[in-house]
Parts: sequence; structure tokens; C-alpha cells
Amino acid sequence: MSTNQPDTKSPWNSITGPNLGYVMEMYELYQEAPESIDPEFAELFKQYGPPTEQPPVQTGAAAGTASGASVEPNRFEKVLAAINLAEAIRAHGHLASDIYPLKDQPRDTERLEISKYGLSEADLKDVPVSLILENAPAEVKNGLDAINYLKSLYTDKIAYEFAHVIQPQERSWIQSKIEAGDMKPKLDADKKKQVLDLLTRVEGFEKFVHRTFVGQKRFSIEGVDSLVVLMDELVRMSESSGTENIMIGMAHRGRLNVLTHILHKPYEMMFAGFAHVGDEAFLPEDGSLEITKGWFGDVKYHMGAAYSSKAGTKIKLAYNPSHLEVVSPIVTGQTRAAQEMTSESGLAPQDPKKAYSILVHGDAAFPGQGIVTETLNFSRIKGYQTGGSIHIIANNLIGFTTEQYDSRSTHYSSDPAKGFEVPVLHVNADDPEAVVAVAKLAFEYREKFGKDILIDLIGYRRYGHNEMDEPLVTNPMMYHGVHQHDTVRELYGKQLASENVLSEDDVKKLDADIQKVMQEAYDKVKENKSDDHPKLEMPEAVLNGFPEIETGVGKDILEKMNHELLSWPQDFSAFGKLARILKRREEPFKGKGKIDWAHAETLAFGSILQDGNPIRLTGQDAQRGTFAHRHLVLHDEKNGNELVPLHHISDSKASFVVYNSPLSEASILGFEYGYNVENDKALVIWEAQYGDFANMAQVMFDQFISSGRAKWGQKSGLVMLLPHGYEGQGPEHSSARLERYLQMAGENNWTVANLSSAANYFHILRRQAKMLGEEAIRPLIIVSPKSLLRHPLVGAEVDQLAEGQFETVIEQPGMGQDAKKVKRLLFASGKMAIDLAERVKDGKGYEWAHIVRVEQLYPFPAEKIKAIIDRYPNAKELAWVQEEPQNMGSWSFADPYLRDLADGKEVKYYGRMKRQSPAEGDGESHKVEQARIIDEALAKSK
Repeated sequence: MSTNQPDTKSPWNSITGPNLGYVMEMYELYQEAPESIDPEFAELFKQYGPPTEQPPVQTGAAAGTASGASVEPNRFEKVLAAINLAEAIRAHGHLASDIYPLKDQPRDTERLEISKYGLSEADLKDVPVSLILENAPAEVKNGLDAINYLKSLYTDKIAYEFAHVIQPQERSWIQSKIEAGDMKPKLDADKKKQVLDLLTRVEGFEKFVHRTFVGQKRFSIEGVDSLVVLMDELVRMSESSGTENIMIGMAHRGRLNVLTHILHKPYEMMFAGFAHVGDEAFLPEDGSLEITKGWFGDVKYHMGAAYSSKAGTKIKLAYNPSHLEVVSPIVTGQTRAAQEMTSESGLAPQDPKKAYSILVHGDAAFPGQGIVTETLNFSRIKGYQTGGSIHIIANNLIGFTTEQYDSRSTHYSSDPAKGFEVPVLHVNADDPEAVVAVAKLAFEYREKFGKDILIDLIGYRRYGHNEMDEPLVTNPMMYHGVHQHDTVRELYGKQLASENVLSEDDVKKLDADIQKVMQEAYDKVKENKSDDHPKLEMPEAVLNGFPEIETGVGKDILEKMNHELLSWPQDFSAFGKLARILKRREEPFKGKGKIDWAHAETLAFGSILQDGNPIRLTGQDAQRGTFAHRHLVLHDEKNGNELVPLHHISDSKASFVVYNSPLSEASILGFEYGYNVENDKALVIWEAQYGDFANMAQVMFDQFISSGRAKWGQKSGLVMLLPHGYEGQGPEHSSARLERYLQMAGENNWTVANLSSAANYFHILRRQAKMLGEEAIRPLIIVSPKSLLRHPLVGAEVDQLAEGQFETVIEQPGMGQDAKKVKRLLFASGKMAIDLAERVKDGKGYEWAHIVRVEQLYPFPAEKIKAIIDRYPNAKELAWVQEEPQNMGSWSFADPYLRDLADGKEVKYYGRMKRQSPAEGDGESHKVEQARIIDEALAKSK
């Protein structure tokens, strides 16, 4: 806080007369020599600025204090000490709080001892309440009462960390909620019964499964049972406020219980999964529950669902593998998509109140996984913020078998969130009423300030990491304590009995009744049990792949759009050099020059918007393009104002956004995947700055993009642009690791293309957009060019965009004219195809060879290639030519296909030898090697 701006809540506000004069004298000394005055005085001046003349402060009975307004000069240091003590309680009370159910962590009360501040109880009784506490309750009569009241608030079952939040209005709001007593549980009898009923169901489900399906993994919630109470309260508040969508992301622990009691998946369906029988017969007939399934499937504790409540709120639990935290950015992307209205031209308007995400984290994973902080970083970034997520750490105080001291360097597992100004609420999971209170505060904070907030739900893990694990082997001290500890349901049942809300018999009967309900549900499952296991098969549309689709756009439409894209407002001053470059895009429509890669892309985008599909493009420097080729956002040279020409084309029926992303890959790609899953009609594109930057997002490719359809029935039409091409720039800037995506290719799970034509790029984008929302849709990986972006052999004629469709195979113009003379068929893709084309020019002198550009690598266009091979009966050799090392690129993938098609012809490889690293680190060495490959590929056979 600036020393030039006195805080309206400073201690000086309550000081008048001679006391004020004394403080002003101290301030003058502080200005001259800060070290000459008491350090506590110096700290107060530093924090609150100089004292100023104030009107007299009302005290005594009217102010709720037991002493007069004035403080004697000889008592002033005691007052300052009392103020410091009060601030220490607010700032450090969490260290002394009763937030650990097992009571196995020390409570640090040292900072809160009155003796540490040179005070006695008598001293505190003389301090006016108003100097310590605003709006004190009636029972607080003096400074000692005020200090004890603060301790009761800040060191109980809820602990607070919010001093790191920069905005004073946020801190004041949280502090006022605490100190007004709003966080003290005040549940009526009906609400208490409701909470106990839910806890009994939560525990009862785990007990029933544990007893009935012995040894089967479920990753139980026991120890943090009140997570369900917390989420249930958030759902209730969301329904009351009119929230349309709640997006939940969590790992496997507790997932089955959340599915059962938050998404209301029937007990019969849950038990059917354990009994390995079909569960479709038990799906609610009212359509309130939606579940998708893939044909290959996944374990039960990775599955998700969507539930529509009677209040109109849709609750979605995202599918997630055992990679714990990777679902967080995906759910955040889903949330953003649910908040945006994309049916109008321009930017997509966003309403953060329509949807929000609940992200449940593990205590070891939260500080351990970098993707957590990547996702936290989204909270206030324009293209990624969602108006705040509610984070929950389901804190078992252990990671698998690893104790806290081996898993993190921070005091709390929640500490990384503080760097993003996220308030943290620690709560004892054995106090369900406190859990209800923090749920309300978190929801209200998110609604008011539109920011993330974190609840650290501190419990324990009743059993081992899974139900076959014996935790006493590795964590004996913790688990001796766990085995002697009552469950939260037992504790709360005793509490309600002592409060006469229910009798002990009522509590026991509730447990027995719920066990009876579960047994009846399981009996129904046993009645439906059969030896015939339902087999899900790949949908016909996926099996058949994409149909051939006409994707041309009328020449007049393209020309009009092009003119609009280059017609900027008169008061807009584009950078001169860039303006001249872009204005050249008029020339192809006048019969001069060709349409380059970025120009074709922009025209494709415009036509897709006119067809009614929204577009979201993101990536590091995506607005300009890494290679200064795209320029979808123009900046006024004089005032920095932005202009997005695609917002101003006629007949656009959808929104268009392009965002420069943070320097993250895994979280960004996950976000875009989630956005596309939620809005399946949007063309969502992520561009890696360089292709191998996708390495940092490999988990998203492996676990979601490549396999989400087969595992969970989750459709995606996400597009990934991975710049790739060997120009002597070293390994990282050469290879997009194309081989990885081809190795994962199967069951038509995605399309992998390495293009050599701007026209083909135009058509493949339009084909992808036309398939969005269809059963056959799949992700698209485009190995996009660098040096080819402006290469004349890649450029397109206007007619090539106006007519036709995406071509999976392109034959080299001018070659293969005399079929009888052709002895060698060369197959290549991407940049290598253009390098070969540059060498052969019009084909003269190479009548013995033919070059085929394989534009789509997967699904491999075997039928079209076979038709080409059949046209050349005298060909003796089929050869694959690539720039990548032999153990990389597309050769290993293409080789078996070519051998199947060879029909006795020799199959050869031209390229680099097998290497450890993708490319040379020296530009000159690269040129020599590239020339060798081309020379050998085009050397006439003897």
C-alpha cells in the first residue's frame, strides 16, 4: 500500500487530541530517521501512511466500547501492540487453526500469544473495541473480548489466507464476512438432517461396495466424505442463482460417489459396473442423465456423465484418465464455451454467470503438477478467463504412499495458488457445517469478484491408495490414527443426537434404511445379470471415414469477401509495409500472382463464418503468425487500436476470435479440446509455435484427442497446426514429430495431413468445418509449412478455391505423361514434395519417373495410390522420399502400405539414416544432406 494514500481503516482514524499529536511527532521522526523509532511504529507508518487530523471518534456506549475515545500517551504503545496482535490473528490464525481431523499436525499459536506483544489481559481490557474490530457484536465489550472473538473466528475449523490478495475491496469483503460471524455455522434442524442423510448415503455407498465387491478398485472418498456435501451445497446455490452449467473436473478418487450423489447416477447403474453387466436398462427414463460410451471403453472411475436438474441447471463431470490434473484446463475450456454466444459476427459475447467450473485436485498433485499453475494462469487472461473457478483440494494428507514432507516444499499443498491472488479457505473435513459455510463463501466470492477461489478440504484417506493396498506397510503412524478415528458420519450423527435434532436410534435407522435401499438396487442388478456381455461397436460413420465433400466457394463470393477484408476504415492507419503486403492480395483476382498459404486460410475462415460455424484460433503469436504470415489482427500504427477484418465481412453468421496464448502448451491444447467438446459446431484450431512444441502437450494427444472417442464416446473436431519442415534450423525448429501421430493412428481416430498446396489447405479446413457436429467427425492434425508459406509452387489459383474438394493425393504436374516409360514412382509429402518439384520443374528429362504427393497420410489413401500404380505397368520401383531420419517421419508408417500395393515391385526409402536427433544443428550440413537425398531419389536407374 502506498504511504501517500492513507488507508481508510488505519489505526489513526480513531485517535484524537494529544494522542494524535504524539503520533504526528513520531511520524516526523520516522521521516527523518526511520531507525530511530520503535520498529512497530515504523511498520505502521509504512503500511498506513501518515496520521492526519481527524474529527473526534464516537466512543463509549455509542461505539460499543468499554472505554473512552482517548488513549493516554503512556498507553499508546499498548494500543499499537493490540492492533498488531489483531492483525497477526487475521494473517496467521490459520497456523493455529483446528483444521486437521486426525489432530496429527502441530498448531502454531506463538504469533497469537498476548505476552509476545508485551500485553496482559488487563492491558487489552483498556483498549477500545473500535480500534480492533468494526461492527463488533454486542457481547464484545472491550479489547480483550475483541481479541478472543477474533481468535474464535480465525483459529476454529475454518482457516483463511487472503492477505496476499492485492485488491483491498476483496480483502475487506472476505474479512467482513468472517468478522460479522457469517462463517459460524447456523444450520436449522432440517438442513442438519439433510446433511446427515447425504453423509450417510456417501459412506453407505462406499461400505456397500466394499462389502459386496471385495477387492474391486473404487478409489473411495472415505476421509473426505464431506466433499460431496460441499459440492451439493454449490449445486444448490447455483440452482438458486440460475446457473445454466456446472462443469466438474476431478481425478479418480471419490469420482464414483460424486457420480452417484451429485450427478444422480442410479445405484443400479453403479452396481452393474461392479458386477460387469450392462447398465443401460437402469438409465433414468426421464432423460435427466446423459452418458456417452466408446466401443473400447475405460475403467469405471474414469467415466463422466451429465445430469439435468429439475431447476434447469446442467451438471457435467468430465471424463478423465488417471493423469490426475490434466482435466483441469479441459473443463475450463468447456466452461468458456458454455459461457459464449457464438451465433453472431464479431467477438463472441461472454456471460460468466451462465457457467462455472468446480475443479477437484489431489493434495500431492496440486503443488506437484505444473499444469495446475498453467491453468491458474488463465484466470485473468482475456481469451481464457471464465469469471473464476472454484478449486477444491480433496486433501488426504498423502500422495499414494508419499508423506507431505517428500511431496512438496510448501507449508500447505494449496500454496501455489497464492501467487495468482487466489484466496484460500482451509476447512476441517470432519465438520460438515463448516464445509457448508465455506461453500457459500466461495460461491458468493466468485459471483461478486469473478475470480478463482480455493477450498482446501483437509481430511485423510481411510484405506490405502486403492482397495487392495495395505497402508500400514508404508505409513504406520498415520494409519494407526485413522483406524482409531470415527467417520464424519459417525461424528455428525453423535453431534445431532447431542443437540436433540435426532435420537441415536434415528441415526442408526437412517444408516440401516440406506443400506436396505442399496441392497434392493443390487438385487435388481442380479435379476438382470446375463452371461451375454454387451459389445459396443465402432459407429458406422466412424468406420466409413469422411465422405467426399464439395468444398469450393464461388469466385464472386471470394472476390467480394477479399475486397471487404482489404477495405479498412478511413481513420485506421495500418503499418505501411504490412498494408502494402496485404493489398497485394487483390492481385490474384486480377489474374496476377497466386493465393499464398495465409491468404487461402483467411478466405477459408471467411467462408466458414458465412456457412455459420464459429471459429476460435489460438496459439503463441497466432494473431500475426509465428512466421509473420497471417495478420488476422491489424494494429493502428498511430494509436494501437485493433482491427479484425474478418469481423466485417458480409453474410457472416458466426463469431470469430483469434488469441495469442500464454507460453503454455499442455494447458492451452487441453482448453481448446474442452472448448470444442462443449461447442461441437465451432471450428477450434490450436497452432504450435513450432511443431515439436506439441511435445509439451503430449498427454493431451495420448489420453484425450487420439482416444477419447473410443474410450468415452467423446467427439472432437479439433484442428492442430504443427509447423514442420527442414530448413537447417536445428532439431526443435524442424520436426513436429510426425511419427508420433501416425503411430497413434487407428480406427479412423483422426486425420493426419502433410500438405503441399494452399488450395488443399483451403479445402481441408472447409471439409473439417462441414463435418463438425456429425457422427463421422474426428480431430485434424495438419503438419503445416514454414518456408512453403510464400513458395510459388504452393500458391493457388482462384479457380482452385472456387472449384473442387480436398485431394488426398496430388500427382506432380508435367510428370508421368508416358506411362510406358515410367520406371520409378516417388511418393513424398509436404516440403519434400516441393523440394522434388523444384528439381524436376516441368518434368523434362525425368520421363522415367513420376512423383505423387501424399497429402493425407492417415487415413492412408491406399485405393487412390493403387489406381495410380496400376496406370504404370512398367514401374519397377516404389520409393518413399522424406526429409526426416528413417526412424522418424512417415516412412515406417507408409512402408507396410506400399508393400501391400507393390505387387512384386521393389519398395525403397530415400532420406536420412536413422538418427537420435531429428535434424542437423548446422545449416550448411543440412543443405548437403538434403541435396544428397534429392540426388539419389532422382538418379535414373541403370
